[in-house]
Amino acid sequence: MDLNSARRIAEAEAARTGLGTGPNRRLRLTLFIGMPLVFPVFGILFLVPQSLRNDVLNVYKAGIIGCLLHFVWVFVKYPRYDDRPPYLTRDLAMGGGFFLPSMLLGFWPGIFAAPAWALFVGLAFVVEGIKERRDHR
Repeated sequence: MDLNSARRIAEAEAARTGLGTGPNRRLRLTLFIGMPLVFPVFGILFLVPQSLRNDVLNVYKAGIIGCLLHFVWVFVKYPRYDDRPPYLTRDLAMGGGFFLPSMLLGFWPGIFAAPAWALFVGLAFVVEGIKERRDHR
């Protein structure tokens, strides 16, 4: 086994377990920070005066949009399945997880964008597989 193969195997194992490395780590941190943050937001909503509640909600909604845009940015950076680090497609599809916080807050753009994003990543993966099969024939 050459050094490049050993490094690739180590990167794949690191991407599969824990937070991974590179873009996998960034996407997982985006997901792990952005999604559960909805619960402290509910606590903050009970503590702040009525006049500031809409501002708190708007800041969190902007955060959801920023997280989804981060997923789009990583997809644009690695558009082809062959060029992606291991398990990045799975991590990209996890962006659909922002559906739950959007649903809890009644944030319509997130309710539609999060599942649409997961569907888009899945369809891109299927189309890439179909292209690859046609090229091998």
